[in-house]
This record gives sequence, structure tokens and C-alpha cells, in this order.
Amino acid sequence: MLFNSYAFIFLFLPVTLFGFFVLGGINRKLAAGWLAVASLFFYGWWNPAYLTLLVASFLFNYGLGITIVRARATGDMRRCKNLLTFAIAVNLVVLGYYKYANFFLDNANTLLGTAASLGEIILPLGISFFTFTQIAFLVDAYQGKAEEYSLTHYALFVTYFPHLIAGPILHHREMMPQFAEPATYRLQHENLAVGLTIFVIGLFKKVVVADGIAPYVGPLFGLPQTGVAPTFLEAWCGVTSYSMQR
Repeated sequence: MLFNSYAFIFLFLPVTLFGFFVLGGINRKLAAGWLAVASLFFYGWWNPAYLTLLVASFLFNYGLGITIVRARATGDMRRCKNLLTFAIAVNLVVLGYYKYANFFLDNANTLLGTAASLGEIILPLGISFFTFTQIAFLVDAYQGKAEEYSLTHYALFVTYFPHLIAGPILHHREMMPQFAEPATYRLQHENLAVGLTIFVIGLFKKVVVADGIAPYVGPLFGLPQTGVAPTFLEAWCGVTSYSMQR
């Protein structure tokens, strides 16, 4: 589901906001859970199969984070370090598998003349962001900087849809206090106005500026495949347009 799609703007976003603020007036934990479920639905819209990976990832890292905190409380820093190393290694192995397994296998096949295959590996959307976000949480837990350990809030911290697929990488110590703040769950017209203004500006940049430039960028970058070399002016305009498109 794209942020500029009709489904997001006219259905998902209004329903999510309405449910969040209504439930926020009843029970804040329930409202946070609603937002986490909505974020999972947002992610699953692209490919429901990868919800399993996302859920397994945040449950694994939450469990290891809690274990690190408890080990730290007993003063067993050696165990803390071992747990942190293990958790980071698992995260990087999973990330490396999805992003680079076929790359390395293709190179190995070329060097060795083999034809080994892992099949088609589809890169899960946002895997780098939710992986490194959770690694940052593990480091915070190891350093004693993580202070709030609600599973509902942690799930929301990891899956929060505005940053899940496109970043940025968030820090646990910056986000979690906001989920515990009562004002977060009350509709504030000033915040709503500011948020909608920022959203409309971003929407304009995407739909009008970026999408408007795209038809001129694609053909230029496709010239080398046709054996035609762009002129200096064409190349300069193409690179500049691509920068604006991105």
C-alpha cells in the first residue's frame, strides 16, 4: 500500500486514526495495540507471507532484549555481552540471507562452474529498517538505556507504519516514552493540522514533482542499452532530474 494511493488516503489512514483516538479515550494500551495491528495490516497488504518474518523478528528481539535487561540487573555483564552478540548475529544472518544469498551463490556458481540454486528469494519490504531498528534496541538494552518493556509498545515501536518500509531507523529510548504519554492518545487539532500539512507537502512532492519528472528520467537512463550516448546536456539534465525524483 503506497502512501499516495487512494486506499491509504481515503480508507486506511482515516480508519486507523479514528480507531486509535476512540480507543485512546477508553484504554491507552488497547489504542496502542490497535495501531500495531493496523501497522501489521499495512505491511501485510504488500505480501501477507512476510508478516510471519516480521512478527518472528520482533518477538525474537523482544525476548532477547528482556533477557539482556534481566542479566544486566544481576550484574552478569559477560552473559549480557554474549546474548547481545548472539542476537545481533542472528539478525544479520537473516538480513544477509534475504539480501545477499543469491548474489554470493551466483558468484560462486560462476567461479566454480556449478548450478546451485536457492530458488527465488524475494526481499521483504523494509527488512533493513526493522532489523537495524531492533539492533539499536538491543544495544540500548545492553547499555541500560531502554527503560520501557511493554510488548504492545515494543510491537508498535517496530511495526509503526509511517517508518516501517522507508525508515528512518528509530531509537527505542526516543519512541517508547511517547507511547506512555497520555496526551499522545488525545486528538489535538493543532497536531492534526501540522501533520496534515506535512503530509500534503510530501504528497505534492511525490505526485507532482517526482512522478512528473519520472517520464523524462527513464528514457534517458535507457539510452546506453540502445547504443546511443547522451550529450553532455542530456546527461546533466538526466542526473539532476533523477536527484529531484528521488
